[in-house]
Amino acid sequence: MNVAECPGYALESLVESDTGLTALLELAGPACNAFGEDIKSLAIEVTYESRARVHVKIFDTANKQFTIPESVIARPPAPAVSYKSDSDLVFNYNPLPFAFWITRRSEPDAAPLFDTRASSLPPTPIAPVITTDDSTALDGFPLVFEDQYLQVTSALPHGTNIYGLGEIIASSGFRRDIGTDGGVGTVQTMWSRDIEDPIDQNMYGAHPMYLEHRFNSTTNKSSSHGVLLLSSSGADILLLTPPNSDVSLVEYRMLGGILDFYFFSGPTSKEVIEQYGTVIGYPMWQPAWGFGFHLCRWGFHNISEVRDNIDQMRAANIPLEVQWNDIDLYQTYRDFTSDPISYPGDEMRALIQELAENHQHYIPIVDAAVAVTVNSTDVYDPYTKGVEEDVWIKNPDGSLYIGSVWPGYTVFPDWFSENVQRFWTEALRNWTEKGIEFSGIWLDMNEASSFCSYSCGTGANISALAPLDNSGTVITGYPECYNDTISGPSGNMTVNGKSTNSCATNTSSTTSKRGVGAGGETGVNLNAPPYTIHNGFTGLANHTLATNATHAGGYVELDVHNMWGLMEEKTTHLAVQDIYPGKRPFLISRSTFPSSGRWTGHWLGDNYSKWQYMYLSIQGVLQFQIYQIPMVGSDTCGFLGNSDEELCNRWMQLSAFVPFYRNHNTYGAIPQEPYRWPSVANASRIAIAVRYSLLPYWYTLFANASMAGSPPVRALFYEFPNEPELFTVDRQWLVGSDILVTPVLTPGATTVDGIFPGRGSVIWRDWYTHSVVNATIGANTTLDAPLSHINVHIRDSSALLLHQEPAYTIYETRQGPYSLLVSLSASGDAFGTAYVDDGISYPPGPSRSLTFQAGRGTLKIQSEGAYQIEQKLETVTVLGIQKPTQVTLGGQVISGWSYRGAQEELILSNVTIDLNGCSTLEWR
Repeated sequence: MNVAECPGYALESLVESDTGLTALLELAGPACNAFGEDIKSLAIEVTYESRARVHVKIFDTANKQFTIPESVIARPPAPAVSYKSDSDLVFNYNPLPFAFWITRRSEPDAAPLFDTRASSLPPTPIAPVITTDDSTALDGFPLVFEDQYLQVTSALPHGTNIYGLGEIIASSGFRRDIGTDGGVGTVQTMWSRDIEDPIDQNMYGAHPMYLEHRFNSTTNKSSSHGVLLLSSSGADILLLTPPNSDVSLVEYRMLGGILDFYFFSGPTSKEVIEQYGTVIGYPMWQPAWGFGFHLCRWGFHNISEVRDNIDQMRAANIPLEVQWNDIDLYQTYRDFTSDPISYPGDEMRALIQELAENHQHYIPIVDAAVAVTVNSTDVYDPYTKGVEEDVWIKNPDGSLYIGSVWPGYTVFPDWFSENVQRFWTEALRNWTEKGIEFSGIWLDMNEASSFCSYSCGTGANISALAPLDNSGTVITGYPECYNDTISGPSGNMTVNGKSTNSCATNTSSTTSKRGVGAGGETGVNLNAPPYTIHNGFTGLANHTLATNATHAGGYVELDVHNMWGLMEEKTTHLAVQDIYPGKRPFLISRSTFPSSGRWTGHWLGDNYSKWQYMYLSIQGVLQFQIYQIPMVGSDTCGFLGNSDEELCNRWMQLSAFVPFYRNHNTYGAIPQEPYRWPSVANASRIAIAVRYSLLPYWYTLFANASMAGSPPVRALFYEFPNEPELFTVDRQWLVGSDILVTPVLTPGATTVDGIFPGRGSVIWRDWYTHSVVNATIGANTTLDAPLSHINVHIRDSSALLLHQEPAYTIYETRQGPYSLLVSLSASGDAFGTAYVDDGISYPPGPSRSLTFQAGRGTLKIQSEGAYQIEQKLETVTVLGIQKPTQVTLGGQVISGWSYRGAQEELILSNVTIDLNGCSTLEWR
């Protein structure tokens, strides 16, 4: 178990082509067999797939190592033309020992982007770099390719900026800890697991993709690039800086599979993310209603409580777009059922249809595991139908793999089964016919999660394991600064006129060769591979499926585990599309993998009602933009534990400016719907009104994501790449390029510090007042932030199409008129676009693209497309101009305008501009 003596490989039989090269790699000496058996003969294929992407694939010539099937993730077709000579990326290699490095053609003298040469890495052996973890000892850096262990290492610039490699909640923040600047380094494990949101451990999804942003202090210029290792293998990926080393490093340690690298040249962070999308697919088209406010509680005891909740939201005038149900909907926690007493099917149908009549929506949960019938009299069609269709995962001996989840003993769908799409679609369709006429689906527990290790139900007395009972659960404990032993269990900010804040200060808390049929092979340890990855549950089978569980086609769980959620998402998306033809499915899922965004959105899992977790949610939203899963958000106000008034107030504001906006809490906790506290209701109404006003902007950003992979939510340095003070900022973010959000993240605070990018070259204006911010250049500015106020600022040079009258639902909002907000630069310029369609058609139907361009006292509106926009543009606001003497629209002088000198703001009210044509507004 030491790679120091591993011989590496020698490159032979090189063949150059117009698109790249192919060669053989032969073991360059005696096998070391460090964590398995060395594979003697490998092949390498290098393909220049575009000007910005190089594909490097190293695999066994026998093709027995697991490779992700094209049926799961379809890769781009072979290039039709040669990019070899004009690619910005260049593949370089040494033949013996084989090593390769990737450079930029545009920067031939710069450090390589990826460099596996031993001469570029620090001398070994190196004692454990993380002193508390012996596995971080670095014995050597040869290329290791064994049946149960693969290793490759690249040098990185010392202290470089790495983002991605998740899913993770990193204590270091959005920027990963690589062992410099006081950090210790990172061991990022790729093994999906069901766990309440942990810090610095593997969790629900696996994304072996990183974005690196390099800053040249000599030229004061930056560039970004990306690296994807497209593998579903369990893995550790190490980010380390050995003591006294002048370089950092990234090391991949894989439990199998092949080395399938994609390199993306950028050079901007936004372009890296877009280029990644060309490989794994762009995000699904979101229905417009998906951007509304969603509400759920685990613990609605019956349909009457759900109805009351909906009525309370209406009475408080807090917009509610989508009502959700957790597993309390089910009969004995069984998928595709509703409890006949608490949630009768006919009553559920009536409720859902009432919601639909009010242009609202309903989403139920679907858990990953399906209950096993307990005896011969038990009638549960999804299980028996699945047996008939042969869609369940099996043990190596062919018997059903039976685990344990909420309903008791369960089986798990095998997404490789040839019948599983038909089966899953029928199960969902039958559910709608029984009254659960859903608008979308919530996929949970799909790591997959099991409450026992291995096939605990095989040979067991199935009737002996009853569904879990939460009826007596009562959640205790509150967020920081709230002491229920003093103030009682309400969570209110004041009790009898006295503040319940018990904090002394206003600071937050610290915070064998195996291929098809491997399940039956001898000499291969599937359940405990020789190299032990840092799975937070230790053994790989703990709380999930055993690694020798066998899928159709002979695939074993060890190889495909990380893709289980993705495959469920794809199957469900196609099923919903079949059930509701012509409409865009809306899915939210927990476990994700590269290309999940084609089929689903994501919520950030089982977080805690803590101030720390509100802050940590920001890095989660930023991460998933890199992964091409932009529809993402946290459980607002927190899921685990009790929230309180102040925390929920601030969180409802924050979440109004991230893509997926849902309030959800756990069974037995105090209710946290936004109407429960007057101040939270007020904050919610204000924040949701801003969100709904911005819907055309959000919608355009997501259309650009679906068409080109552009990230809707952006770290500040994406837009301002040459400002190093922004590289670690993860307490603020940008919506698109033009909206800066600065939330309050600490209890008791009435101000907040935030940085305004641009170093004085950008004019930032307050969303609410339109006043220019007097910002400190390159450092924090302190902003007023009273309760119920979240700071939002508009970047200059922007033109934003808005809904003028935000209403109770997205439908009602979209029926109202538009307004246009133009924020001019110092030179008087601005530019913006908008994408408009019906918000529901799948695949996208007729659309209209609008362009707004301002300069030299003129605003031009251009319009193209087949979609007819019925609503008119009724208000135009232009910021940053001196008071004009004359304003014309379409060459006609108009008098219905006003001007506010302090804000340099021109307002045209009661105009009627047809957005299906072109218009010109001038001021002199």
